[in-house]
Amino acid sequence: MLRLNNIQVIYSNVILVLKGLSLEVADGQIVALLGANGAGKTTTLKAISGLLKTEDGKVTDGGIEFMGRRIDGRDPEDICRLGIVQVMEGRKVLESLTVEENLKIGGYTRRDADGAKLDMQMIYDYFPRLVERRHQLAGYLSGGEQQMLVIGRGLMAKPKLMLLDEPSLGLAPLLVREIFEIIKKVNAERGTTFLLVEQNARIALGIADYGYIMENGRIVFDGPASKLRGNDDVREFYLGLSEAGRRKSYTEIKFYKRRKRWVF
Repeated sequence: MLRLNNIQVIYSNVILVLKGLSLEVADGQIVALLGANGAGKTTTLKAISGLLKTEDGKVTDGGIEFMGRRIDGRDPEDICRLGIVQVMEGRKVLESLTVEENLKIGGYTRRDADGAKLDMQMIYDYFPRLVERRHQLAGYLSGGEQQMLVIGRGLMAKPKLMLLDEPSLGLAPLLVREIFEIIKKVNAERGTTFLLVEQNARIALGIADYGYIMENGRIVFDGPASKLRGNDDVREFYLGLSEAGRRKSYTEIKFYKRRKRWVF
């Protein structure tokens, strides 16, 4: 469905962020993109959705294909109409509008009013808490409820591919589990494909089919999620477990030299 082929991204014609990044997302899969802060994960999503332009960034080399079409360089609204929706990090709700008004705006590009109404009911079924808050201003929702709302708002556009940026950020563990269970359910029931950016590697790899690990603007490791969960380096650096199964502190691992800098 989606292919990034050796792309390079530069901000302000000076700052090189993505340095020849390649990845693929197959139709119907959940793909996790993992890495530390500053690795380039969010920039990758913005390159796909066309939002680099808002930050004086651009793809200067390589190409991005969605369902066989080149989309790098296209406007964000065109990319959205093709079926790609990005849910931004930080729960960007429209605070002065109600929950229901936020959801309706998510379906703005649609021309099937009856289908949009059915999808709104479907979103309320996935997120029953939003039913109770439907006439409440979005700015007064809790963090977890706002995360549910922005995911629901994205689903209202009926995306083929949803880009999720750090959906677990700042949420309590119980809410994180609830949201990730719903992501998995939407994928299974609606066939929506997800590219999921996360720092919580454990929960992301728990629902993903495939995973990529980024460092310094490049993919350094990839494979089926089950393989990544069992890899010693991934367990130590991203899941925080040593081979003995105990959690390792940063002070214990900071001098550890990675095996040939991620052997492929």
